[in-house]
Parts: sequence; structure tokens; C-alpha cells
Amino acid sequence: MCRLEKGVEDCDRRDDCEMGMGFLKEGKVQKFKSSVVSKSGMKLWILRGTTTALIWICVIQLMAIGETWGPRLLKGWPSCFIPADHSLAVQSSSVPTKVQLPPKRVYKNNGYLMVSCNGGLNQMRAAICDMVAIARYLNVTLIVPELDKTSFWADPSEFQDIFDVDHFISSLRDEVRILKDLPPRLKKRVELGMFYSLPPISWSDLSYYLDQILPLVRKYKVLHLTRTDTRLANNGLPLEIQKLRCRVNFNSLRFTPQIEELGRKAVRILREKGPFLVLHLRYEMDMLAFSGCSHGCNNVEVDELTRLRYAYPWWKEKVIDSEMKRREGFCPLTPEETALVLDALGIDRNVQIYIAAGEIYGGERRMATLMSSFHNLVRKETMLKPADLKFFQNHSSQMAALDYLVSLESDIFIPTYDGNMAKVVEGHRRFLGFKKTISLDRKLLVGLVDRYVNGSLGWDEFSYLVKETHSLRMGSPKSRVVIPDRPKEEDYFYANPHECLQLLDEPVTST
Repeated sequence: MCRLEKGVEDCDRRDDCEMGMGFLKEGKVQKFKSSVVSKSGMKLWILRGTTTALIWICVIQLMAIGETWGPRLLKGWPSCFIPADHSLAVQSSSVPTKVQLPPKRVYKNNGYLMVSCNGGLNQMRAAICDMVAIARYLNVTLIVPELDKTSFWADPSEFQDIFDVDHFISSLRDEVRILKDLPPRLKKRVELGMFYSLPPISWSDLSYYLDQILPLVRKYKVLHLTRTDTRLANNGLPLEIQKLRCRVNFNSLRFTPQIEELGRKAVRILREKGPFLVLHLRYEMDMLAFSGCSHGCNNVEVDELTRLRYAYPWWKEKVIDSEMKRREGFCPLTPEETALVLDALGIDRNVQIYIAAGEIYGGERRMATLMSSFHNLVRKETMLKPADLKFFQNHSSQMAALDYLVSLESDIFIPTYDGNMAKVVEGHRRFLGFKKTISLDRKLLVGLVDRYVNGSLGWDEFSYLVKETHSLRMGSPKSRVVIPDRPKEEDYFYANPHECLQLLDEPVTST
């Protein structure tokens, strides 16, 4: 006989239950069926209700998690609680997608490294790359570098005013730990002067940092490096260190969204009118005073530049023979010389030329020849609205960052002096696919210009020699020139970081 507790589902098998049911009277049978169906329906209703409640609880919890975690859960999914076209609005919104961060590198921390950068934007940029590589090698924690506020430019910008500091920290977390500030206990010690400070030796290899700098970090827990320009060798370093320098430069040192957006706007305006050339005309007052180059300046200007050079004690060279320095190729080309060279190179006189520079020394008087030869000169100050630049005024490094972005995107980049911006931009353009960068041979050019001006060289020959000289100076792939024991005379790492470059079909050559 079938057990009654099994209910309706067990009794659906009539062959098994028929004999047992025969002993019951018809009335009792009906009463039994009604009772079983009623109990079964109630159980089913309770089961359905419980399941529904659990589902709703899960949905509410997931929605709460979605609000906390952002776009990883639920957000962007079509929902029955919002209009059907909301998913499109989510996709087109300005909310950035969640970036997958690299895993943190776990290591025993040997101490904390503070650095104070010196110089202009691109000098500091290269130095920051070096300091990250050194911190990684020494297994220390790097504090976000302090930018130079005491140089000629007196720019008060902090690191986070120019670079995306959060991206800088997070993008390198698999290499080195970077903090915005010292932990409170150590910060108090620094405020009390309980730390060690020194300028590292220029062009040092890793053994110097391992043998002399690391023991100081371990002893004092906090070490402050007061100067950072060219403090790491160009060559003779492990490949992983060289690639880390590139990674910082080309990926981690991203400008702030405000600077990046204005850079894109400037490039967009230029592109709407066709190809453009960026001329890094390094003929500003600070450059001329520092270098002692005064060719083409009047006596009043020469005196002004000399007084400025003596006013800055860290500009060590005071007595300078301007003409001798020019003949040796150590001076920036003047605007007048630049006009002749561009014309000799065959640059289209109608092409847009973006002047990547500050205020040109001598103003319109010195720019007259260049403007008469090339009518389509533009500057950020004339191309963009005053409202676009109002937050950048009196912040030379932020203005230089804008020039940097436009320089990267130009069809041709021509610097008139091989300073830090010229070198760093050249290297970055190599990384972007060996974009054309014309590196001017100033020593040869000033000799040719002087011969052309005094009439001993005709225009056709002048133009031919200028073109021939620079046919192999267009930013094509080549290995760095290495000069042991004379690092200042060899090729700068950031101008040609060939360890990090994707070579084209042409072979690597040495020049």
C-alpha cells in the first residue's frame, strides 16, 4: 500500500496505488484528494514566494554593489527600471571605463627617496624617468617628485598641476611603490631636519647608486636628492632599466586632462588647415643669457643678457666669447639664420609653422625676416582664445607641455638648438614611428650662412649643401653614439632610446 505522506506526485503512478485506494470508501477518497491538493498548493505557493523574495534581495544587493564598484557590475546593462535608450546614454557618457591596474610589486622597502627636480619641463621630465628607475633598482619607496620653482621661469606649478599624478602612481605599481607624501611619522622627522640630502654625481652608473646611495637610504630611512638632471648614465645599463625609463616617459608621465584636451584642440585647429611644421625656435632671453650667445643683438641687449647671466649663481659660466661659441655650433640659430635654413631646405613658404617657444628676444624686430619669408606663422597665443590659456598664464612649464603635445603631432619638427625639449621630443617622435625630425648641424650651418651673406656662396650651392648635409638627419633609425668617459659628448639616451623602439624595415646604422 502506498504511504499517504508521499502525496499526489507518488500517487500519480496509478498501477502502484490502485490496490491501496480500493480499500477506501468513495467519500473518504475525495476528502483525501482534496486535502492532499490543498497542502500541495500551499507548499508550492510558499516555495514560489520564498524564491521571489530571495531573488529580489539578490537584485537589491547587486544594485548596491553596482553603485559602489562602478561600471563593473550592472552599469551599462539594459534595465527594466530605466528607459530603453539609457544604455546608449551610458555608452556615450564621459565616465571613464575601469582600467585594469597591474598587480602591485611586493618587495622589502629599503627606505624613502625624495627628489627635487631642477630645470625646465623637459629636463625635469627626463630626470623623473631616471629617478623612477633608480628607486626601482634600490627597492625604495619614491615620493612624488618636487618640481623646480626657483629657476629663471619661477613656475609655481606642482607635479599634479602638470602630470596626471594618480596615473603616474598606479601605472608603475608593478615596478615601484610611489607615494604622494611621506608617512606621518617620517614626515615629522623631515620637518625636524632628520634626513640626509645631497646632489648625486652626474652620469653615474648603477654601481654608484648601489654602493653609495643605498647605504645612505638604509641609514637615514629618508634620503633627499637635491638635483636630478642627467644623474644616470646613457649607456651600460641593464635592458630592463632602459625599458623602464622609456615606460615612464612614454606611458606614465601623462599630462593632466586639462592640458591634454587643450593640446588636442590646438592640433585640431592646425589640422583643419592642412599639414604643419613645428619650429622650436629657442631664442628666448634665458637661453641667450645662459649660453652667452648674442649674435645679432645690439649693445643694450648684450649688456642686459650679461647682467642676467651674473644674476643666477648656478649658471657657472660667466665670461663667454659669443662669436667663438657660435662658430663651434654651441649657439641657437637666430630667427634670421633660421629663415635662410628653412628656405634652403625647401620648406614650402605657405606651410603652417607653429612656433613652439616662449617670448622671442628682440620681439618683432628679430622675427621680421622669418615672417617675411614664411607668412603662415602661428603661436598658441594667437591660435587659441585667451580664455583657453588663462589658467596657463605665468606657468611656463604648463605652456611648455602644450608645445610638447603639438610638437609630437606635427608633420615635421625642427629645433634650432639641441636643448632638453629638442632631445626629448625627438626621442618621443622616434617612439611614435620615427616621425620626421630635422636635427640641424649648427656648426656647419653658421659657416654656410656667413659665406652666403658675404657673397662668397651662391644660393643654389648654399641650398644644395644644406639639403645634402641634412639628408641623413631626419630622425631615421640609428644606434646611439657612445663615447666612453665623455657622456656629455655622446648621444643622449632620451633623444634616441633605441632599446625601446620598434624598428622599421631599414637597418640600424651608426652615425
